[in-house]
Amino acid sequence: MKVLQAIILVILSILPSALFAQDDKGIDIDYNNPKTYILGGIKVEGNTYFGDQQIIQLSGLQVGKEIKIPSDELSSVVKKLWMQNFFKEVSIYVDSLSSQNDKAYLLIKILERPRVSAWIFSGVSSGDKKDIQERLKLRRGREFSDYVAQTSVGIIKRFYEEKGFLNAKIKVRTQKDSIIKNAIKVYFDIDKGKKVKVKKINFIGADALSEFKMASSMKKTKSARYYNFFNSKKFNPKEYPNDKKSLISAFNEAGYRNAKIVKDSIYTVKPNRLGIDLYIDQGNKYYFRNITWTGNSVYTTDELNALLQIKKGDVYDLVNLQKRLTGSGKPSDLDISKLYRDNGYLFFNVQPVEVNIKGDSVDVELRIVEGKQAKLNNIVITGNNITHENVIRRQLFTRPGYLFSQSDFERSIREIASMQLFDAEAIMDPTKGYSIVPNQLNNTVDISYNVTEKPSSQLELSGGWGAGTFVGTVGVSFNNFSTRNLFNKKAWHPVPLGDAQNLSIRFQTNGTYYTSLSASFAEPWLFGNKPTSLSASLYYTRQTNSIIALNFLNSDKVYEVYGFSMGLGKRLKWPDNYFVLYNSINWQTYRLTNWDAGYFIFSNGTSHNLSYTFNISRNSTDQALFPRQGSNISFSLQFTPPYSLFRRTDIKDGKEVSVNSWRDINYNNWSAKDRYKWIEYHKWTFSADFYQRVVGDLILRTRAMFGYLGYYNRKWGYSPFESFLVGGDGMSGYNTYGNDIISLRGYQNYSLTPRSSSMYNSVSTYSGNVYDKFTLELRYPILLQGQTQVFALTFLEGGNAWVDLQDFNPFQIKRSAGVGVRIFLPIVGLLGVDWAWGFDDPNVGGNQFHVVIGREF
Repeated sequence: MKVLQAIILVILSILPSALFAQDDKGIDIDYNNPKTYILGGIKVEGNTYFGDQQIIQLSGLQVGKEIKIPSDELSSVVKKLWMQNFFKEVSIYVDSLSSQNDKAYLLIKILERPRVSAWIFSGVSSGDKKDIQERLKLRRGREFSDYVAQTSVGIIKRFYEEKGFLNAKIKVRTQKDSIIKNAIKVYFDIDKGKKVKVKKINFIGADALSEFKMASSMKKTKSARYYNFFNSKKFNPKEYPNDKKSLISAFNEAGYRNAKIVKDSIYTVKPNRLGIDLYIDQGNKYYFRNITWTGNSVYTTDELNALLQIKKGDVYDLVNLQKRLTGSGKPSDLDISKLYRDNGYLFFNVQPVEVNIKGDSVDVELRIVEGKQAKLNNIVITGNNITHENVIRRQLFTRPGYLFSQSDFERSIREIASMQLFDAEAIMDPTKGYSIVPNQLNNTVDISYNVTEKPSSQLELSGGWGAGTFVGTVGVSFNNFSTRNLFNKKAWHPVPLGDAQNLSIRFQTNGTYYTSLSASFAEPWLFGNKPTSLSASLYYTRQTNSIIALNFLNSDKVYEVYGFSMGLGKRLKWPDNYFVLYNSINWQTYRLTNWDAGYFIFSNGTSHNLSYTFNISRNSTDQALFPRQGSNISFSLQFTPPYSLFRRTDIKDGKEVSVNSWRDINYNNWSAKDRYKWIEYHKWTFSADFYQRVVGDLILRTRAMFGYLGYYNRKWGYSPFESFLVGGDGMSGYNTYGNDIISLRGYQNYSLTPRSSSMYNSVSTYSGNVYDKFTLELRYPILLQGQTQVFALTFLEGGNAWVDLQDFNPFQIKRSAGVGVRIFLPIVGLLGVDWAWGFDDPNVGGNQFHVVIGREF
C-alpha cells in the first residue's frame, strides 16, 4: 500500500494537468498556458461525514486569493487532502469562470473512506479483548485503511508475544454495514496458537558462576528446570534483551568487569518449545585497590567511606558499587546519593571513574558534583475530587520553603498510601503517582502528588434465618466523613465527605430476643493542625429469653451490656516520627435480671469494668492493604484500679465485716455478683509484624504475638473478663465476657483455649490468661490495580494458650499450615477464605476452612 501511495504521489507531482478536466459546462482550460485567477468560490461534492467548510479548511484554499490554473499549488492541495487518510479519491475541477474570466470557481470532488460502525474480535477471551481494545484505542466512526489494519495487527501480535504466544495469527476482514450508509464492520479473527516456552538454556564458556546463579539472574526468561518450577517458562522477546543484561550484571557483581555475551542463538527444540544458547566470555576477575574521592566538601572522605563500605581487596562488584552510590530502590536503605539528597542537594551527582588498572586490581576515583541545596517551591496535589486538599497536605513532610529531602518525600508518599482513601499502588507508581520537577537555575524544586480517589465507605445489609427466627443487620461506615460540613447542604453526596474522619453505625436485631447497637467516630487530626487523633465509641447489647420459634415471647430474663470508650493518640518525634502514643479510658457495664445460671457467673446483679489503656506503636509499613516493606510493632497495657487492695471489708453470711487488711479477706465467702461488681485486672499485649520483599512482589510476612492477663490479688484471682480465646478464624461472634479473639487457622474456634472450673459456674469456662502466636506468611498479588484488589497467600502458624503464667511454654505450640486468598471490595471491605490443616490436635484440628470478613488474621 505504501508503494502504491508513493507511485500516485509521483504521478500527481509531475502531471498537475491531470487534475483538471473540461467539465459539462464546456469550460476549456489551456494546460500549456497557465493563467492566474482570483479564487471566487469553492464547492464540495461527495462528502458525508465531513462538512464543506472542514474540507475547505483542510485544503488550505482561501476565497479571494490569487491562484494559477493549472499549477503545482493545486497539485499540492490534492496531495494534502489525500494524505489525510480520510479520503479514497480526491480531484479538483474548475466549476465555472466569471464573465470577465478573472475569477475561477472550483469544485472539490471526494470519495470518503468507509467509517467503522463496529470493531469485532473473535477467538479471544473477554479479558484479552478488553486489553487489546485498550492498546488499539480504536473508536467507532473512524475511517478504515490498510494502514489501520496493518498497525492493529502488529499491536495484537506484540500483545500475544508478551504473553508467550509467538505464533499468533490475525486475519482482518471487513463487511459492509447493511444499516449505516458508507459504513463497515471490521473483524479481527485471532488464532493465538499455543504458548511458546523455553525448554532449555545453555550457558557456554562460563564457569565462574553456577548454572543456578546464571539462570536466576534472568528474571523473565526461564527454562524448564526443576528450580524454575514456580516460574513462567514463556518466551517474551521484549524481556529477553533485559535478561541478557541482567546476566552480565551477575558476572559484574562477581568481579568480572569485562564479561560479555559473544553471541546467542534461539532455536526450536520441538513444536512450541525453544532452546537458547548463550556464548559467554567471562574474562578475568578483578578487585578494588585504591578508592579516592574528589569534589566533596559537605562530607569528609572518612564519612563517605564509612557509608560506602567498600575497602581495598574487595571483589570489584560494579553493581554493588552503583547501589552504594545511587541507591538500591529500597526507601529504608541509605546510600551516598540519599545522604546528600536528604540534606537538600538534589542536583548532586557522583561518577565512578576507573583511573588505573594494574593486574587484577582497579583504582577507582569517585568524582562528586555537589551542586547547591534546593528548596521546595510549589507542592501541588491533583486528583482529589472528594478529599479536601488540606487533609492530604497535612500528611505531607514536604512543605514550601523547606530544603528538599529524599526521605521526607518518600515518607509523604507512604503517608498518602496509608490513608486508605486513595489507590496505594497508583500513588507509589513513579509514572503516574508523582512528579519531581527541579529548576537548577534558581535551585528550587516543584513536587506534584497525583492521587486517585477510591471508594472508602462501606455498607452492610444482611439478613438470615436461624433458630426459627429472622436476624437482620444494617450498618454503614464512612471512612472519609466530614463533620464540619454537616450543615452544608451542598456537601451531602449522599453524606458530607472529605475530612478523613471515620463514622460507623451498626444495628442488629431479631426482635425481642436479641438487639445490638454500636457507633464509633474517629478524627485523625484533632483541631485539624496537629497529628493528634480522637476516637470515641459506644455500644449496647440486649438479650432476653424470648424464643420466637416456640412462640415464647416472655422478657422476664434480661442480659444487657453497654459501654463507652474515648481515646487520644499522638504522633511522637522521638525515637522517630513513626511512633504513636495512644491513651484511652473505657467503661463497660453488665446488667443481669433473672438470667439463667450457667450462662454467666451470676443471675442478678451488675458488674462494672472501668479501665485505662496505654498503647505505644510504631508502624512503618508502606501501605495498609498489601505492605511490601516495613514493620508494625505495638505494645499495650490495659488496667483497672486495684479495688481489692483498697478493700477493708469482708462478707460473711451475707453481711459486711470490717478487716484490718485486704489480705484478711476470704473471697470464697462472697457471691459472684459481690465479688465481680468491680472487675479488676491488668492486661499486657505485644505484637510485631514485619514485611520483607523476597523477590519481585513476593512478600514474606513474619508475625509474633503475646498476651497476658494478670491480677493484683491472688485471693481475688484471675478476672473472668478480658481473657484470650485462641483458635479458629478470629471472627468476633457471641462473646459474653469481652474476650480478645485470637485466630489460629487449622483449628476450631476457641478450641485451643484452656477451660477451668469455677465455684460460680456449673460448667467449666474459658480461661486463656496467657497466649502466644507465631506466623510465617508468603503473599503474592493477583490484582492490585483499580478498586478491587486480590492477593493469594500460604502460611505456617503456631500458638497456644495457658491458664497461668507459670504454665507458659513458648515452645509448646499447636502448629498448622495452609493457603488462602484475600479480596478487597470497596463497598464490602476485606473478604478472605483460608484452608488450613492443624497438625497437633486431631480432635479440634485437621482439615479446616476459615472465612474472614472485614479484618485480617
